[in-house]
Amino acid sequence: GGPTGYAINPARDFAPRVMHALLPIPGKGHSDWSYSWIPVAGPILGGLLGAFTYKTLWGI
Repeated sequence: GGPTGYAINPARDFAPRVMHALLPIPGKGHSDWSYSWIPVAGPILGGLLGAFTYKTLWGI
């Protein structure tokens, strides 16, 4: 995430974010926790929306 782009894999996003928050690095910036829910909730919401769309369009 952050300046290098968005994270697609929640496991690759969450652990570095936790380590950044816990480690005492001098002069470190903000961990940007406001974004951390997107890699987790995005695939779940996308799957639900896809299933709803499929059932609506094809009536199965």
